[in-house]
Amino acid sequence: MIAPARTLAFETLRATFEQDAHSERFFRRQADERGLEGRERGQAQRLAYGAVQRRATTDAAISRLASRSPRQLDPPVLASLRLGLYELLFADGTPDHAAVDQAVELVKAAGAAHASGLVNAVLRRAGRERTDLAEALLGDDSTPERAAVAHSAPLWLAKMWWEELGAEPARALLAACNRPPELGFRVNTLRTDRDAVLAALGAAGVEASPAAGAWPLAAAEEITVEGRTGEAVPARVAAGELTPQSRGSAAVIEVLDPRPGEHVLDLCAGPGIKTGQIAARMDDRGEVISVERDPERAAEIAAQAARLGLRSVTVAEVDAAAPGMAPGFDRVLVDPPCSDLGTLASRPDARWRKSPRTIGRLAKLQEQILLRGLEALRPGGTLVYSTCTISRGEGEDRVVALEAAAAAGAAPRFSVEDLGGLAPALVSPHDRRFLQLRPDRDRTTGFFICRLKRDD
Repeated sequence: MIAPARTLAFETLRATFEQDAHSERFFRRQADERGLEGRERGQAQRLAYGAVQRRATTDAAISRLASRSPRQLDPPVLASLRLGLYELLFADGTPDHAAVDQAVELVKAAGAAHASGLVNAVLRRAGRERTDLAEALLGDDSTPERAAVAHSAPLWLAKMWWEELGAEPARALLAACNRPPELGFRVNTLRTDRDAVLAALGAAGVEASPAAGAWPLAAAEEITVEGRTGEAVPARVAAGELTPQSRGSAAVIEVLDPRPGEHVLDLCAGPGIKTGQIAARMDDRGEVISVERDPERAAEIAAQAARLGLRSVTVAEVDAAAPGMAPGFDRVLVDPPCSDLGTLASRPDARWRKSPRTIGRLAKLQEQILLRGLEALRPGGTLVYSTCTISRGEGEDRVVALEAAAAAGAAPRFSVEDLGGLAPALVSPHDRRFLQLRPDRDRTTGFFICRLKRDD
C-alpha cells in the first residue's frame, strides 16, 4: 500500500507544477478532506513542501542519473522522481527501500507503469551514489549557476542577488530560503499582556520567548515560538489574544510609530495584520482607514479587526493606485503588492512563480501607490514604504524615482529620514537611509523599509 502521506505529497507536487495550484492551499484542502492529522499530516506536509522547494536540485539529479532532461519525462514519472529523490537526499529517517518502493508504486497507480523500471533504476542508483551525488549537487555554490542548483532557486534570482548584494550575502540568502521560517506572534495588548501569554503558553508546554532585545526593531508585544505550537497557540489566536506575525513584519509598524488619537491610512492592507498592529499601538483611539481593493482580502481585514476587538478600524474597498485619495492623514503605511522574495522560506512554491518581469510589472504599481500615499499625507506627516522583498527595483529605486518626481514638481515635496541611525546593523547595502531586513542575517522575514516626511 502507498502511505497516505506520500500520496498527498505526490498529488501536491503534480497540482503545483501541472495545474499551477498554490501548494499550501491545495495541501490544506486535501488534508482536511482526507482527515489527515497529527504525525501523518506533518509528514505529508514536510514531503510535499520540501519536494516543491527542492525542485531545482532534484531536477539536476534526474538529468545526471537518467541521462535525459526532466522535460522529456511524463508528468507522473517526473513527480515520483522528484519526491523519491527529495526523500533520499533531504528527508531524515526514511529507509532507502521505502522511498524507492513507494515512488514506484505511485507511478504505477498514476497509470505510468511502463516507466516504473526507470523510476526504480534512477532511485536505486541515487541511493548507492548518494555521497557523490550530494557533493556534486550541494557541495559547491561558488557561482550563481551552481548556487541555483545547490539551494534550489531560479537562476535569475541567484544572478540578481549576486549582482545586487554580492556573492557571500547571495549564498547566505539562498540557503536561508530552505530553512524553517520563524514562528512569530504578536500579543494583542488590548486584551492581555505579553507576560501573561508567555506564562500561559509555558504552562501548556509551549516554548515561547519575547522578541524584545533580540535586535534593534523588536516590538515589545512580539513573541517567538520554538518547536510545536500545540493547541494553546491556535486557541489564543482564535480568542484574539495572538496574531501570527513575523518580527520583520512587526518592525514596519515600529518604524511607522503610530500614536493614540491619530488619523492613519493603511494602503493595500489585506489581510489586515499590520492594520491590527497599528490600531493596537494607538490603544484603539483615533482612526485607521484600511484600504484594500480585493473583496476577499477586505473581508479578511474586517474579520481580523473583529477578532481583535478593534473599533477604530474602517475598511474601504478602494484601488490604492487610483488618484483622489482623501488628504490629511497623520501617518500613511504603503505596503504594496511585491515579489515576496523575503518570504520564500514560508511559501514552498513562491520561488517558482516569480520572474524579472514580475518585478518590472510590480515596480510600476508600487510607484503609483507610493505617490497616492504621499498625496494623502498631511504636511509634516510620516509615511512608511515597505515591501516584503529583497529587490532593489522594488525598494531603493522606487524611492529615488519618487524623489525625482518631487524635484520635477510631479509629486509633493518630501524628505527621506535616515533610518541608518535607528538600526545601523540593518541598513540597505545600496543606500544607508533605508533598511533591508534579511532572513539569513536577521532570522525573520526579509523587508525593505523607508520613512518619509512630507515637507510642504
